[in-house]
Amino acid sequence: MPHEQMNEQQVAAYLTMDLRDVVKWASRGQIPCRKLGEQKYRFCKSDLDHWVWRQMHNFDCQAIAGIERGVSEYHGFEVDKPLICPLIPDHGLVLPLQAKTRQSVIRALLDRAEELGLVYARDDLLNELLGREKLCSTALLPGVAFPHPRHPVPYDIAESFIIVGASLAGIPFGAEKGSLTRLFFLICCKDDRTHLHVLARLVRLLEAKTMTEQLIACDSAEQLAELLAYRELQVLHQG
Repeated sequence: MPHEQMNEQQVAAYLTMDLRDVVKWASRGQIPCRKLGEQKYRFCKSDLDHWVWRQMHNFDCQAIAGIERGVSEYHGFEVDKPLICPLIPDHGLVLPLQAKTRQSVIRALLDRAEELGLVYARDDLLNELLGREKLCSTALLPGVAFPHPRHPVPYDIAESFIIVGASLAGIPFGAEKGSLTRLFFLICCKDDRTHLHVLARLVRLLEAKTMTEQLIACDSAEQLAELLAYRELQVLHQG
């Protein structure tokens, strides 16, 4: 339901945040909403999800865990089950990633998805991905980017998937202060329930300062897959 409306209490529960913070952000125009009356607001869920995507790197680890928990409960996901690794198909890791520009990164990752039979409308999906990058770079964490369409693409893909690429040299991807990006997670989902859940889980996986370096240092796709699986189980056990 792309135009689903929520009130401030529902937003607080959805993001597992203090209601007072939600109202404060809304009153200051720091979160997308429309005002109905004194401390009464309405939030479009799709706009809210997009806002959280863009702000994810500003939240601390505890807040991100809360967001994942709230989103999971709202959509009926099992919060204690692996999510990322099951979405990465066999041969879904591109290592090393042979690309030198933002566009060539996206094309290379999309090519791998198409080779695996996961993409129906490659050109349409490519335009969606490039259009999303024009709005705002998806390089949200130091050294890491999460290219994705702005909205779910149920008719462009066979199933939800993540394709991972790693570049030893690093690529200009629009990160803050011009830093290079080396690890990429192409995220394509068939429904709007999955997008925010996937990003919150990925950010939790990568919150450890050395995790990105460890993943990039992997000698093979198999080693990288094993490390991702181990790290996801570790995060789940932390609660």
